[in-house]
Amino acid sequence: MRISELRLLDIVNIKDGRRLGPIKDLDLDLERGSIKGIVVQGASRSWGFLGGRTEDILVPWERVKKIGVDVILVDATDLPEFNSLMDDRR
Repeated sequence: MRISELRLLDIVNIKDGRRLGPIKDLDLDLERGSIKGIVVQGASRSWGFLGGRTEDILVPWERVKKIGVDVILVDATDLPEFNSLMDDRR
């Protein structure tokens, strides 16, 4: 699978089935040649032109449980960034 194909997949938290959003980027460790995590785009605050966006969320690679045809399943429930993202979306 190519990185460009990964960006098309939805990221879903396996604990509650919530969609976290699209992949914005990958965090790479160039010295080791490995993926450190998936960067998920933060939620919009208010309207984009008024409030901007929240900070992006880094889901560590160890939290990726399964990469499927349509989704990437992750365990993100106890990540502080995930909890603030869910608060912003309510």
